[in-house]
Amino acid sequence: MPDVLTTKYETLELQTIEPNVLVIRMNRPQSANAMNTQMGVELMTIFERLQIDQGGLRCVIITGVGERAFCAGGDLVERRTMTDEQWQAQHAIFERMVRAMMNCPLPLVAAVNGAAIGGGCEVAAACDFVYAARTARFALTEVTLGIMPGAGGTQNLTRAVGTRRAKEIILTGKPFSAEEAERWGLVNEVVELGELMEATLRTVRRIAENAPISVKEAKQSIQRGVDMSIFDGLAFEIEAYNRMVPTADRREGVNAFNEKRKPNFQGK
Repeated sequence: MPDVLTTKYETLELQTIEPNVLVIRMNRPQSANAMNTQMGVELMTIFERLQIDQGGLRCVIITGVGERAFCAGGDLVERRTMTDEQWQAQHAIFERMVRAMMNCPLPLVAAVNGAAIGGGCEVAAACDFVYAARTARFALTEVTLGIMPGAGGTQNLTRAVGTRRAKEIILTGKPFSAEEAERWGLVNEVVELGELMEATLRTVRRIAENAPISVKEAKQSIQRGVDMSIFDGLAFEIEAYNRMVPTADRREGVNAFNEKRKPNFQGK
């Protein structure tokens, strides 16, 4: 078991399900789950640790506590009295946190239960894919505050929705609905709020049943290859593919298919 699961957190709730799925709930409902320095440190710590030790986990879900908000972005109450130096030091934590999320070797799925504003939208965009409640709302409002997205928003959102749509979203700062987010490519599926976690878990459970090494390598091949030329991406893909051939899971998968039974993958 990774030590992150035995740690007590001030701003997060952690729950393991079945027992290889980790659910992380951002837990500052009194502040619309806005991200203060402590939350940034805690998320950074968890995702950096998961790069080293997954402890049998196969998938991670991130969501918010309550029905009002997924995450309302950076906590502007905390930030109001910060010096420039304190602001930049805090933001360095948020930058490191997002990079750790993007580098998570496990599939990371956002279950957006409410408002995902500013940094909250960036957290969702940093995940591998997103499910959203029909009542969820998204926005990158930084330009209305005299700043700009700085936790991956200009990069991850653009890769999800395309350059022209990303410019419209970021340069106007205007909010958009879950249905629009789905239509534009940021969200994979929109469901009713009461069905959000079960819908997310149905997909995550299916991923968790697959060969863990295969899932990790396929994720990396997609993530790295999208920024390569097609032929460099193909070379990266075949290197990852060849790492599957000598695994016990590859043999188990083929044997299970021929024996007409469900495979028992061990991540070996």
